Amino acid sequence: MFRFEPDLTVFLHREPIDFRAGINSLVALVEQSMQLDPFARAVFAFHNRKRNRIKLLFYDRNGFWMMLRRLEEDHFVWPRRQQTVVKLTSEQLHWLLDGIVTDRRNRSIS
Repeated sequence: MFRFEPDLTVFLHREPIDFRAGINSLVALVEQSMQLDPFARAVFAFHNRKRNRIKLLFYDRNGFWMMLRRLEEDHFVWPRRQQTVVKLTSEQLHWLLDGIVTDRRNRSIS
């Protein structure tokens, strides 16, 4: 599996999104809903209502990347923090993608 660089910042969008959204729609969500710069050196993560899919958006030199991961039998455990935008490290993002709970209070495997 791929690995993001350790010094990258990750921002999670709290609410589920319509997964028909493409790059332009996600960029608009980053700017308007999250009030962040989509061109920043960061990864922006979004999930669907069932939390069995996750989309990652990031800008790399001269274009955007959008990655999608779909789980067949499980769901992603999104942090329960109350902030509008949750900030993680790239290591915590890899934990989330691997099914490990990223909340500091509860570091168990889901």
